Amino acid sequence: MKRIGVLSGAIGWFVGVVQFFLVMVLVQLAWTTPYSWTNNNISDLGNELCGTFSGRYVCSPLHTLMNVSFTTGGVLIILGTVLTHAAWPHTLPARVIRSLLVATGAGWMVAGLFPADVNENLHVVGGAFAIFTCGNLALLMTAFLTTGPLSKLRRWGFAFGVLGIAAMLLHFSGTGLGLGVGGMERVTAYGVPIWLAVAGFRLFLTDPVDHQRPSLVRR
Repeated sequence: MKRIGVLSGAIGWFVGVVQFFLVMVLVQLAWTTPYSWTNNNISDLGNELCGTFSGRYVCSPLHTLMNVSFTTGGVLIILGTVLTHAAWPHTLPARVIRSLLVATGAGWMVAGLFPADVNENLHVVGGAFAIFTCGNLALLMTAFLTTGPLSKLRRWGFAFGVLGIAAMLLHFSGTGLGLGVGGMERVTAYGVPIWLAVAGFRLFLTDPVDHQRPSLVRR
């Protein structure tokens, strides 16, 4: 039963990430004006109204689809984190990581339920800020995973976390370093979904609960 739960959670992670990136491409292709990964924020895809926001024209015909994707992705991050419980070591860092991932999933849900042009304060503080901070802190904390199948990804997680935190600070300061504000936002936001997709896939390649089985051999 534990294995079934873990594999179900891993599927949730993987599907949540894949649907997010696929929907994002579909929604941006529906724009009559070119959508730019450099100049446009991710949130622009979910704006309900057409108009000029912060000096850029935004009009997303498939905004409802994007917001459903944001919300669905958040739900699947949370469910995946809960269902993969048996794949995580019973340590304090692992519990902190899982709590931060749940908060990250909640942030994506808030971002989808409250588009930036409907409730900007809640979208930014409850959504984007939670995604950036909680998500990248969770990645940083993966450095403390020393057992279990997910420990094999701790170096990648830590690297993504460092990059994400640095990108977040640059993004909020309005510094794009050639990537633009939108590009820098993607650097800080995409680390968690990429890590979760790889983590979910890895759980298919190993016994996700084997590390918690007691040894029958006395040492």
